[in-house]
Amino acid sequence: MIDAIAFKYRTGTPWTDLPEHFGSWKGAHNRLRKWAADGTWERVFTALLAQADAEGNLDWVVSVDSTIVRAQQHAAGARQKGARPTSRTIMPLDGPAED
Repeated sequence: MIDAIAFKYRTGTPWTDLPEHFGSWKGAHNRLRKWAADGTWERVFTALLAQADAEGNLDWVVSVDSTIVRAQQHAAGARQKGARPTSRTIMPLDGPAED
């Protein structure tokens, strides 16, 4: 079952395209959902991280990207030439509309 789940995420294939030797794709999908809901995956990953850290096989590397994305002046929210339109005042309804 774990091999089927790993294959699906490693290859990016849809669940319905899992090879037959993994068994039913519905079974693998349902098992993944159940394990995610009951916290099984979190417990497995926590235990694996603790074991790797205790054995010294875990290096914590942090990568920070300093890329800046700039928008063009015509992007949404840019000031336009000319006078700014006044904002509309929206009046709350006190009751049902009369005919």
